[in-house]
Amino acid sequence: MKAPRGNIMNARIRSVAQVALFVAVAFASSPSFAAPTIRCPDILAMFATNLQTALTNAIGGNGGLSFNMWAAIVNRDGSVCSVVFSGPNDRQEQWPGSRVISMQKAYAANAFSLDGLPLSTANLYSAVQPGGSLYGLQHSNPVDAAAAYAGNAALFGTGITDPAVGHKIGGINVFGGGLALYANNEVDGNGNPVNGVVGAIGVSGDTSCTDHIVAWKVRDALGLDFVPGGVSPTGDDNMIFDIVGSNGNFKSKSGFGHPDCGFGEKPIALGLPANFPVGP
Repeated sequence: MKAPRGNIMNARIRSVAQVALFVAVAFASSPSFAAPTIRCPDILAMFATNLQTALTNAIGGNGGLSFNMWAAIVNRDGSVCSVVFSGPNDRQEQWPGSRVISMQKAYAANAFSLDGLPLSTANLYSAVQPGGSLYGLQHSNPVDAAAAYAGNAALFGTGITDPAVGHKIGGINVFGGGLALYANNEVDGNGNPVNGVVGAIGVSGDTSCTDHIVAWKVRDALGLDFVPGGVSPTGDDNMIFDIVGSNGNFKSKSGFGHPDCGFGEKPIALGLPANFPVGP
């Protein structure tokens, strides 16, 4: 015998109400829904020095090809906050293609770093190779080309007036140059305390090893390098040079290794934790 239609409707209403109550309680009790992303202006206000100045001062003595660089900042949502370049006269004094790559690196470092564990884009290199623990990751989160290349090219690299600012460019870059930004006892525009990862920096324009070195120095100068740990031997997000083999037949002992770029960068990169220590 079928149940009366009215009883069936009442049961459905009770079921829907129970689900709605469960969802409401879950959302209310979960801290992840109560922590708004720090706005770009608040992140830029935390910088100990201007991004342009920090990038310009970091150029030179980094091995590699001694080229000028692009640097990009994103917030925790992955929105671009600022894009600058180090060339003294014109944006074309550095690889034009590296503008978008710098934004990709910032997006990737932010996307795969947490309050308790950062992963630099250099740390992702071996993990995304065939057989690696994150194989295929580089094909996720594709670049939004419309947002990346839109706007007046004359404004590319002009800081907060770069046309990409305010947009999520996306892209997962898996070689050196992207680092998460970590705050310690900062405050946002409303006076709320800010700690942990707030976004990331991406640097591009030279060898990937030099890009990493410059990004590390810039992060240090900005004062947002309170890195809580990491997969590197020094307990941070520095490059790991533990790859053996070559030509598609190689292995990283840690699973997070990066190739030696071969232009004198390795000893400089390995010395970063001592010469530009993270934290206070």
